[in-house]
Amino acid sequence: MSDLLDGRLLMVGAGAMGGAMLARWLDIGLVPEQVTVVSPSGRAMPPGVAVVPAIPAEPFDTVLLALKPQQLPQLAATPLAVARPALLLSILAGVREEALAAACPAAAIVRAMPNLPVRLGKGVVALTARTADDAARTAAGRLMAPLGLVEWVDEGSFDLVTALAGSGPAFLYRFIDALAAAAADLGLSADQAGRLALATVGGAAALAAAADATPGDLANQVASKGGSTRAGLDVLDDEQALRTLLRATLAAAERRNGELAAINSQ
Repeated sequence: MSDLLDGRLLMVGAGAMGGAMLARWLDIGLVPEQVTVVSPSGRAMPPGVAVVPAIPAEPFDTVLLALKPQQLPQLAATPLAVARPALLLSILAGVREEALAAACPAAAIVRAMPNLPVRLGKGVVALTARTADDAARTAAGRLMAPLGLVEWVDEGSFDLVTALAGSGPAFLYRFIDALAAAAADLGLSADQAGRLALATVGGAAALAAAADATPGDLANQVASKGGSTRAGLDVLDDEQALRTLLRATLAAAERRNGELAAINSQ
């Protein structure tokens, strides 16, 4: 049995995010036979992981909900509705603890918001729990730790953290794409611009993570007075153009998370 997990894990759904989490856990030593995945389509899973078409009527110590949020009401007609696992983990965006408790009366409930880099162990996982005790929090934290940076946040901030860390990779991918497209507009070939943009962002992120200086300080270190980098930064900094754009981006995602929560609580 793995040190990551006590007992058996039931994963309800294992799409892009759930699959990335599972792959990372198996990479660092989770025993496949501890895991059962519910997949109506019979999605292929790594060797040793059990795949079932419907939620089985048998006990599991930990349940991870990784289905689509709009599918949550379907659990009412399954054995999960009367199950009582020690820990219910949910990565469903916009689904509050009350709705989760109604779907599965677990002893403890922890909401989690991971992002896709968890597959490499370089993701971010935000956790929040209103009623879970210390033992449940410790168990959730231990399971999430190999996925990357784990941060406990207040429930009131969870929608914003979801916008920043959960949706953030998509925003960064869009930035990389736009950086490359802009260089192509100015004359580089699209292929070369794409390679240079991706390598530049990857290297800069690695340096920022390892440096004692803040990202803002690093930018200033690169930009000499009167130089070309400063000229470009002046465009981004003019009337806080970049910050204003990103604030609006995060606000839109946070607002939508709140709207989804209202829908899912009906």
